[in-house]
Amino acid sequence: MSIENPDISLVVPLFDEEESLRELKQWIDVVLEGRTYEVIFIDDGSRDTSWQVIQDMAENDPEHVVAIKMARNYGKSAGLHTGFQAAMGKVVITMDADLQDSPEEIPELERKIIGEGYDMVSGWKKKRHDPLSKTIPTRLYNAATRMVSGIQLNDFNCGLKAYRLEVVKAIEVQGEMHRYIPILVKNAGFDRIAEQVVQHQARKYGSTKFGLERFMNGFLDLLTIGFMSRFGRKPMHFFGALGALMFIISFVGFSWIALGKLSTIVQGDPSRNITEISAFYVSLTGMIMGLQFFLAGFIAEMSSRNDSSRSDYKIAAKINRPH
Repeated sequence: MSIENPDISLVVPLFDEEESLRELKQWIDVVLEGRTYEVIFIDDGSRDTSWQVIQDMAENDPEHVVAIKMARNYGKSAGLHTGFQAAMGKVVITMDADLQDSPEEIPELERKIIGEGYDMVSGWKKKRHDPLSKTIPTRLYNAATRMVSGIQLNDFNCGLKAYRLEVVKAIEVQGEMHRYIPILVKNAGFDRIAEQVVQHQARKYGSTKFGLERFMNGFLDLLTIGFMSRFGRKPMHFFGALGALMFIISFVGFSWIALGKLSTIVQGDPSRNITEISAFYVSLTGMIMGLQFFLAGFIAEMSSRNDSSRSDYKIAAKINRPH
């Protein structure tokens, strides 16, 4: 069995990375020789022999390897969330399994957490081994995320990050929100966030699992988390205010049209029926939409007060972790 309360927990989510796993484990062992640590491999429904490789490493080194197999491919966020729940180390470090994140960075990341008191340290791959088709959208995405979140990081999506144990236990990574973990950490009340320049290794095996759709998904997720950060616990403040404003403006317009029409009738000049005035329909539609927004805010407010976790992922197997 793995050591209880080790110094470091390494959380490594993966999907189809059979070629790099043993090499990564050997590299970690060399860097952390003499330390107490655990490496939590989360197989997110791999189609190759990744699980067999992890299973073999867990059986040969039960002191350091924890193996978790997801029932199907849920995505990176699910893998990270599951790894966070299993982690027991004082410092939790996440890294990708494709050897593009260097284990040599682990001691410095740990030092910044323990020695300098940060809640989270995010890696910054300042010099990247990626084509322009990937680096340019990434820079635009990071700039947009800085603007929305107010967190001044250069590389939000770097897989190499370090946290205090309390931090990972306080956040819930779901959907595709692994791109925005620094925002989740800040929203959970941990605002001591730093950045550390780290190496970006060229991919040695296989190919990237992310296509161009990640950038569109990332943009949509940014809008979601931007809204959730401000109104996730108080949706009525957004929908209710918007609905009330729309209703009031439309009601004023409707009243002005009605009073205007009434005055012409009193004066004996019923030139047009009120239903022939286009602004009448605009005002009426605005009132209906305003009421709908208000009701949507009320329903969302009730739901947010009674929500339950959406991060209930099915685990197919665990090795060296009884719970």
